[in-house]
Amino acid sequence: MKRITLPVFLLLPLFLLQQPLQAQSWQLVWQDEFTNGIGPDWVFETGTGSGGWGNNEMQYYRTQNATVQNGQLVITARNESFGGKNYTSARMKTQGRRSWRYGRIEARIAMPAFQGVWPAFWMLGDNIGTAGWPACGEIDVMEHVNTESRTYGTIHWSDPNNNYASYGGNTAVGVTGFHTYAIEWTAASIKWFVDGVQFHEANILNGVNGTGEFHNNFFLILNMAIGGNWPGFTVNNGAMPANMYVDYVRVYQQTSGPSPVTIQAESYSNMLGIQTEACTDAGGGQNVGYIDANDWMAYNSINFPTSGSYLVEYRVASLSGGGRLSLDLNAGSIQLGALNVPSTGGWQNWTTISHTVNVNAGTYNVGVFAQAGGWNLNWIRITRQGSARVANTITAAEERRAAETLKGFELFPNPVKDELRINTGENLAGGLLRIYDVMGRLVLTATATTNRVNVAKLTPGVYTLLFTKEGKTTTRRFLK
Repeated sequence: MKRITLPVFLLLPLFLLQQPLQAQSWQLVWQDEFTNGIGPDWVFETGTGSGGWGNNEMQYYRTQNATVQNGQLVITARNESFGGKNYTSARMKTQGRRSWRYGRIEARIAMPAFQGVWPAFWMLGDNIGTAGWPACGEIDVMEHVNTESRTYGTIHWSDPNNNYASYGGNTAVGVTGFHTYAIEWTAASIKWFVDGVQFHEANILNGVNGTGEFHNNFFLILNMAIGGNWPGFTVNNGAMPANMYVDYVRVYQQTSGPSPVTIQAESYSNMLGIQTEACTDAGGGQNVGYIDANDWMAYNSINFPTSGSYLVEYRVASLSGGGRLSLDLNAGSIQLGALNVPSTGGWQNWTTISHTVNVNAGTYNVGVFAQAGGWNLNWIRITRQGSARVANTITAAEERRAAETLKGFELFPNPVKDELRINTGENLAGGLLRIYDVMGRLVLTATATTNRVNVAKLTPGVYTLLFTKEGKTTTRRFLK
């Protein structure tokens, strides 16, 4: 998002030929579908920032400019005077709550196109507070400016001589319609995609050209700026209010080895009886405290990609001990086990306790219950163990065959509870219906007789419906 006009340091040649997305084994480790609101892992940045957020941007960021409508995040830019600026908008981040090293980072976004607009989906290194920018590194998944029908993907960093460096590419896209913008980030490279088609790649293997910054954890940012060094300072006021729509944001990590998922205790979806407080454990932030017997915390939509054993660790502190916690799924319907919380000698003296539990593959609401109180909780870490087995997945060939769309094929209601309906002008009778979960595992197969599909037995999560008849195939995603 931050732009400086300095020489560009190239890492790899820009491939002008677009390359199709290759099949990968990606595990969904975090998501915000914005179904019922903005998730707890987002933090709002407000005000005008230093030097217009380093870019001479012309807006004042406010929390009120981000809402959820019809299951989508809406960031609205307005032509209004506030805080000494003539425009308002919103900027939100996961800093201090969620960050990742490597993965597939994607969002489905539609945005406005007019003179002076600058929407972005991007990332900054966790160490920005100590290293500063650009030494912390920056990954721009998607940027768009003004009236261009084009998206940009760029990295910014400090080279071996501690000078600013950047490397970016771009591709044509109709930005006002919904498209999926993504990067695939590994220890070797960062690749940029629009709707599954690669358009740019940067080599970061072994920190080449000083790119060691990109082997650290990064957090997410969504914002829509008005004016600034890149789009310029002429703004089409008649185009506002203008909306940037975000259907979802998802983070995947490769399943070739166990990928721990860390849940910050204060990032609960629901709770009973607890409070949060400042935490002095490594990483700072907040912890959950004032836990009494029968208090609880719930964390929605936690994905267990395989059936088998998982190591679950809890970062706890207790003045005198005697506490006890238990772990469950889906509001206590599945009990996984319990642990005693030992005395650590102080409310901010932290230790890690753990147990191994067995879980069937699926997406669950995870609950931590206080069987006995008197303890604090900083985070929960879940790690897949070697005995876990990956189920059969949808093949790359299946996905490639899903290119031809049937006329008017739409799913409703979405999200769905028990019965999914298909709206299409085609006759579905005799066609093959298959439903896959977020890991590509086949979870339901049926021969269509009507336009209704019973999905009551599916666990909460994101699914893909694939329908095939007479050589025509289409896919649609839905949320349960």
